[in-house]
Amino acid sequence: MAEAEFKRAPKRGIWGWMLFDWAQQPFHTLIITFVFAPYFAAAVAPDPTKGQELWGYATGIGGLIIALSSPVLGAIADASGPRKPWILLFSIVGIIGCWMLWFAVPGSQEMAFVMLAIVLALIGMEFAAVFNNAMMPDLVPRSELGRLSGSAWGLGYVGGIISLVIVLGLLSGSPTTGKTLLGLDPLFGFDPAMREGDRASGPLTAMWYAIFILPMFLFTPDVVRRAASKGAVRRGLAQLGATLRGLPSDRSYFSFLLSSMFYRDALNALYSFGGIYAAGVLGWSIIQIGVFGILANLTGAIGAWLGGRADQAWGPKPVVSISILVLSLCCLLVISTTKTEVLFMTVAAEGADSTIPDIMFYIAGALIGAAGGSIQASSRTLLVDQVDRDRVTEAFGLYALSGKATTFIGPLAIAFATAFFASESFGLSPVDAQRLGVTPIIVLFVVGLALLPVVRTRAYQKPA
Repeated sequence: MAEAEFKRAPKRGIWGWMLFDWAQQPFHTLIITFVFAPYFAAAVAPDPTKGQELWGYATGIGGLIIALSSPVLGAIADASGPRKPWILLFSIVGIIGCWMLWFAVPGSQEMAFVMLAIVLALIGMEFAAVFNNAMMPDLVPRSELGRLSGSAWGLGYVGGIISLVIVLGLLSGSPTTGKTLLGLDPLFGFDPAMREGDRASGPLTAMWYAIFILPMFLFTPDVVRRAASKGAVRRGLAQLGATLRGLPSDRSYFSFLLSSMFYRDALNALYSFGGIYAAGVLGWSIIQIGVFGILANLTGAIGAWLGGRADQAWGPKPVVSISILVLSLCCLLVISTTKTEVLFMTVAAEGADSTIPDIMFYIAGALIGAAGGSIQASSRTLLVDQVDRDRVTEAFGLYALSGKATTFIGPLAIAFATAFFASESFGLSPVDAQRLGVTPIIVLFVVGLALLPVVRTRAYQKPA
């Protein structure tokens, strides 16, 4: 379809779609990263080691279900047409799962119930995102997809920051002091000893999502039903089979899925191990790591917004490529920073306090957030360029599959590399072994970058 013939969605429909990212981001910020996951490992499970193991099982099972099912459901949705019914179905599942997390009391004897809640929340939220992403190409002309994706992703980061401030500053009280991060008594009389503020992150996420997803359902146009639903499963599976058989011969599409698999795995590992690295190498406190996380989310919002504008001006592939380069350089900066060194150059004597390493690490975190926001936003646009409009839900299903299928590579590579360099044969200090242990992240970024040149960007008329 020519851009001149494209029927643009109304503004309120576009804003409704963008608010999905705002609605869903607290799930990633509060549940997966900063609040519930640490609380689960520290207080719900029998001990932190067992908590990390159980959290891995729950998220791994959820990720496996998503990886295996999303391409199939995406193909079926493409064959039938509308995406909103699927979003509604999985939104209900996600909301129920998040609400159930309130019952994850400290020292819970019902671990199966808590793990089921985590799996349901993950499946519901991730599947809803697959179908919401697939609506993007039908809202604006191709020339504006980059700006739309970047603005939505940036909006999501802002929502994540606000929800985090609400929980840590107003709801979650320290078990020792009884005060929140802002020095206040928790709202609603939440009991710090029972960690009610941390548990409230589940219901808060559910309510936040339920409220802010409404504009998408009310105002964002959906595609019309293409055929009778009776044959949708057969047609969808047939189309998926044809896609998988022809995927290796479609060099651009296949290379993009492989490339994004590597660089997204590297980015996820960088996010996951950044705090661990800062605590182990720089000796940072939880408060410093929290500030680091808020800073990365703030620059992530800015980076996604700016990346969307750059995407509109030059296309998504240059934005993805430059972001990978920035992230790789940030990894080098991180590896070269210790309490006494920056860029492998000594800036302070052993045992002396210097703020320079901390400042450089904060700078690295800000750049990682900005580049991470822009690469994730532009990746959505670049994926849309690989397929026809009537196969975009299937494409986002395969995108979810490629992202979930190899999430173990980054963490395992870091674990093996750390153990390798920590062995007695090297004679390295624990700090140096930990520094070298994160080098596989750079390798994953380089592999992702090396696969990008054959990925095509669809030609389009740049806006005046």
